[in-house]
Amino acid sequence: MAIKNALLVDDSKVARFALSKLLESRNMEVNMAGSAEEALDFLKSHNHPDVIFMDHLMPGMNGVEATKAIKGNPDTAGIPIIMCTSKKSSSFMEEAKNFGIYSILTKPPQTDGLSLMLEQLATDVEHGTLPASEDMPEGFALAPDEDAMDLPADVSVEMSAKSESGLNGHSGPQVVPLTSDLIEQIARSAVKTHINNRLHELLSDLFDEQFDHLKRALDETRNKQDAAIEERLDAVSRLIDERTSNLRDEVAAEVNMNLGRELAHLKKELAKSSGFTADHMAEMKDHITSVQTIDTEFWQTLQSEAIQQAHEISRETAEDIAQRTIDLYVSQQKSANSRIYTLGLALSLGIFSVGIAWLSGLFG
Repeated sequence: MAIKNALLVDDSKVARFALSKLLESRNMEVNMAGSAEEALDFLKSHNHPDVIFMDHLMPGMNGVEATKAIKGNPDTAGIPIIMCTSKKSSSFMEEAKNFGIYSILTKPPQTDGLSLMLEQLATDVEHGTLPASEDMPEGFALAPDEDAMDLPADVSVEMSAKSESGLNGHSGPQVVPLTSDLIEQIARSAVKTHINNRLHELLSDLFDEQFDHLKRALDETRNKQDAAIEERLDAVSRLIDERTSNLRDEVAAEVNMNLGRELAHLKKELAKSSGFTADHMAEMKDHITSVQTIDTEFWQTLQSEAIQQAHEISRETAEDIAQRTIDLYVSQQKSANSRIYTLGLALSLGIFSVGIAWLSGLFG
């Protein structure tokens, strides 16, 4: 399953801008919130993102508290959360994952690390292997530890350089003397934290101011460019219209000139042959007369040949009919003679038979 959209929660516009550009380069849809409260409102009124990038330290509700609120809501508990922080210790990452944070993205984010993290997240979502969150202990805050002092967890400080024993001979909590070095270290840490916070505010304000200034400058430049382009296009359009108009007039003039020359030449040719002359008429009459003569002779010859062919056809037809008549007569005569001969032969045979019978009777 591809990770297609994300919600960035960070009070720093610089951080939001930098991370959003990296995500948009991966064709992801990015929504942004400037605080944890704004992020919670966004989740209530919008579709849930595929992943939430949560800043660790923010004024008001910090990233840990926002994560606890998101994971405590059944509707949003399944959204993977990536904590954005400058802390890099393994203990911090382990503690963060125990209460629902999917992974840690160190600031400033790097393209390769972000890509690997999103690919792994997509694989875990597809196979349903997202890590389950554990209950977060009360007061758990994942405070920054970049400058944390190497002191025991139950340490306390006092102004004296000696430690005191507890009542009834039992030792109390471990006491660290408040020396000048310790005071200097605490002061340096507090000053550094204050300076970092102040620099963060100043940089955010500077970024906002520069961003607005740059946006106005870009808008003005774009408007000027659009106006210049439009003006240039209008000038080119007018120039094209002017050139086209001049060219159209020149072509029309050239065509009219050529047509005028052609008409003048045609008129001259017509003037030279203004009609049929008397010689032409006489020649035409002789031609018609010769044609008529030829036609008369042709028709006479054709008529005589037709008559001759008709006579020949009549003679041949008469001869054929006569021959057929003779053949029919001869065949009829032959048939009659054959019948007489057969009758006579039968009669003769009858008489001969009677005679033989009679003779046989007499002599028998």
